[in-house]
Amino acid sequence: MSLLIKSSLPRRLKTKLFTYFCWLTACISIVVLLSILGTLLAKGLPALDLSIFKHDTRNLGLRNAMIGSLMMTLIAIIVAAPISILTATFLVESKKQTRLVTITRFTNDILLSTPSVIVGLFIYTLIVAHTRFSGFAGIIALAVIAMPMITRASEDVLYLVSPMLKEAAIALGIPRWRVILMIVYRSAKTGLITAVILATARIMGESAPLLFTSAKNSFLSFDLSRPMESLPVLIFENAMQPYPELQSLAWTAALMITLFVLLMNLSARWIARDK
Repeated sequence: MSLLIKSSLPRRLKTKLFTYFCWLTACISIVVLLSILGTLLAKGLPALDLSIFKHDTRNLGLRNAMIGSLMMTLIAIIVAAPISILTATFLVESKKQTRLVTITRFTNDILLSTPSVIVGLFIYTLIVAHTRFSGFAGIIALAVIAMPMITRASEDVLYLVSPMLKEAAIALGIPRWRVILMIVYRSAKTGLITAVILATARIMGESAPLLFTSAKNSFLSFDLSRPMESLPVLIFENAMQPYPELQSLAWTAALMITLFVLLMNLSARWIARDK
């Protein structure tokens, strides 16, 4: 009996140490997150007023940058999400590990680990060098960055759908395409939405690919065939300026991106909630 008690003491000690370590790392993460949010609020709120929504960057406003970022990000996600989810469905539903499946998964892994600046240079060489800086080039660059992220996350989510659920539906005579559309996607709805939200949050803060594709435009423009301003590019350029008003505008733009991402996460949770 005494031997059992002695042998259990190291286990209890390890369990307590591991629990305390988890609490410590969680507290450190929360402190870092709160410090970032506090800094954004302290430096971004003073310049946050209605005037920045009415004026363009030429007049120390954010109207053109906000509209440009929203347009390019939303269109890029609209383009990337269906392609990525269908690709993930192909990888999951393929019964055999064919060469096409292996090549597709390997290519997606390469794209997932590719730095965003390389994607920007690639789109610049492929499109911008033969045409000009434009919103379309920025959309393509953002879509290329988002697609491997959504594909990998969607593939992991689709693997979690019970095979017995699909087999039961197929046994009832339901076509396979309808099983995927009405059962698999519906079961994995929350995970798929989360994958899209994570990709949206990632590309909304990307500045490197937009520097080589959409460039900047100091005026409001809805023409995607011309250069278009964006919040990340504005932050990158104004943060290096020696003028306090431009630096304050960069902090306000960073705060706006954070609020956009928070709003998207809350909206996704509301949409994906259980009825």
